[in-house]
Amino acid sequence: MTEALAEADVAATEGEVPVGCVVVGADGVVLGRGHNRRENDDDPTAHAEMIALRAAARAIGSWRLERTTLYVTLEPCVMCAGAIVNARVPRVVWGCDDPKAGACKTLFTIGQDARLNHRYEMRSGVLGEDCAARLRTFFAALRAQGKK
Repeated sequence: MTEALAEADVAATEGEVPVGCVVVGADGVVLGRGHNRRENDDDPTAHAEMIALRAAARAIGSWRLERTTLYVTLEPCVMCAGAIVNARVPRVVWGCDDPKAGACKTLFTIGQDARLNHRYEMRSGVLGEDCAARLRTFFAALRAQGKK
């Protein structure tokens, strides 16, 4: 999770919502990393998870990320939770829950939905306060600037 937090910090320095993600192989090696880039790339799909999943798939030469764990600082949204299902990631770990868009536990349970062809193990709250503090700081600064 510390690697994902480092990615979140990069996002914040780029003016992006500070969410970071890493995909780690069974041997503990980081296969893909990403941070939010929606604003800079003008891309609604440029979430940290999507970028990290793409990088991991390129690194192993397959879209099936079957022996990996995805670590992300914020609970994945519907798009990202669905991409994790499609990538066959077996385990997802996140820092803080997302009350507005969380699709693994908070609003939806996509990773556990028996109607889908893949489910994943989930763990929340890992370094949760550190993850939440970055988001609070980022949005407080935006409000102070009158932007949100």
